[in-house]
Amino acid sequence: MKRLSKVIHFSKSRNLIVKLEDNLCPKLGQVVYDSKLKEVGRIHDIFGPTSKPYISITPTIPDPESIVGRIVYID
Repeated sequence: MKRLSKVIHFSKSRNLIVKLEDNLCPKLGQVVYDSKLKEVGRIHDIFGPTSKPYISITPTIPDPESIVGRIVYID
């Protein structure tokens, strides 16, 4: 598992927003996990500057607001 980053926001469009910290290159549709290796969602979009992009995650959990402030991971 690779650390993606901390979830910083739950958007009005009901997506989780993450700001990448490292030079990872995640793929659209890639599954995102929490620290307990439970699926949180899938990467929906990558946007922002190429040096520090943001990722939009479509949540698959019933209460996505509960994951804000937590670290998420990818395979």
